[in-house]
Amino acid sequence: MKKSAKVMDGGPFRKKYASSIDVARLAGVSQSAVSRTFTEGASVSPKTREKVMKAAEELGYGPSIIPKIMLTHKSSLIAIVSGGLYNPFYAGVVEKLSHAVQKYGSNVMLFSVNHGEYIDEIIPDILSYRVDGIVSALSIVSPEAAERCAKMHTPVVLFNNKLSNEWVASICSDNVEGGRQVAALFLERGARRCAYIGGKKGNLASEDRFAGYLSGLRQNGINDVAVAYGDFRHDEAFEAAKKLLSSRKPPDAIFCANDLMAIGAMEAVKALGLSVPDDVIIAGFDDIPAAAWPSFDLTTVRQDGDAMIGRAMDQLARMIDGEHLAGNSLHLIRAPLVERGSTARK
Repeated sequence: MKKSAKVMDGGPFRKKYASSIDVARLAGVSQSAVSRTFTEGASVSPKTREKVMKAAEELGYGPSIIPKIMLTHKSSLIAIVSGGLYNPFYAGVVEKLSHAVQKYGSNVMLFSVNHGEYIDEIIPDILSYRVDGIVSALSIVSPEAAERCAKMHTPVVLFNNKLSNEWVASICSDNVEGGRQVAALFLERGARRCAYIGGKKGNLASEDRFAGYLSGLRQNGINDVAVAYGDFRHDEAFEAAKKLLSSRKPPDAIFCANDLMAIGAMEAVKALGLSVPDDVIIAGFDDIPAAAWPSFDLTTVRQDGDAMIGRAMDQLARMIDGEHLAGNSLHLIRAPLVERGSTARK
């Protein structure tokens, strides 16, 4: 009786991958001939190549990259880390980053952190794959995690962070200036009771956006700013905005740390029978596609994802090529204000 290709030994079905030895046996050639067939530029006769490729197709064989990694100490793998794919801005960044990495000539390994915003605890897993570099939309919060990457000589590029060392670079939108621009616009539109809905307590981008906003307001005599948190999510911001608007001194202007929360705040305003922008003006941050939809027409600060990705890939390529960073490697990307109907109060 012919044995099945799948063997069960008291547990789940286990797949046996064909090896170069299996291909060599089926093709009737040496193992080195198989290796040469799958090595770009190596010398192999057309007849031998044909036999090897036919055997490989029959067995479903593909060469492993592990020997190449062991020999060259390069995997051609770039790790992309994200934990906020519910946010259209970061979903778009991951997609564009993936294309940029492939254009660079490497392959993508995607790591998702669903329970937080820091990659410290998964750094060992990422480094175990001997990746050539890491691009993270999340923070490396501890110097220890950054130092571990440095010891492995693994280049890391972080989005919206300020941590850096010889092997870690950060690419940031100018979050502080973005907050200042929103404050200036709110004041110009007559706002006097201002509020802020942040992402998470301690999140660097959220705190910097608030710092710029608060600074701009205080320079013009507004010191009392109501603060709530919406975890960067629509539903949480909806509830946070409802509480702010139901207080004894409800705000007439709300700045949110991202567009998803700003849309949630706009819907809270409407749910309470109020109007945007007549009763409350609202602004967000990111400029996701939905911000320009007529139903939202949201004023926002635009994160230039293309510029951030371009700078990140340039920095990563230089580090992979052996260029060590000198001193502080923080790159600020301009974030312009985009005014739309949600602040069009006259």
